[in-house]
Amino acid sequence: MNNLQGEPTLEQIDDYNGTESPEKRKLVRNIIIGLLFIGAIYSAVKYNFSIPSDYVGTAENPGITIDKR
Repeated sequence: MNNLQGEPTLEQIDDYNGTESPEKRKLVRNIIIGLLFIGAIYSAVKYNFSIPSDYVGTAENPGITIDKR
């Protein structure tokens, strides 16, 4: 009932069960750290430079008026 003839088993894969090379481990760690760093920069820029509009409403429905009458 083995439909995957020719496919490697987990034991045949080089990176299975903690047997990866130190270079691969370092590369994966650096990629994860780099992506977290880029995400932090993106979040900081988006938070500091996005100015929401204070206007609530549309041309047909003007929204809140603050006139003192």
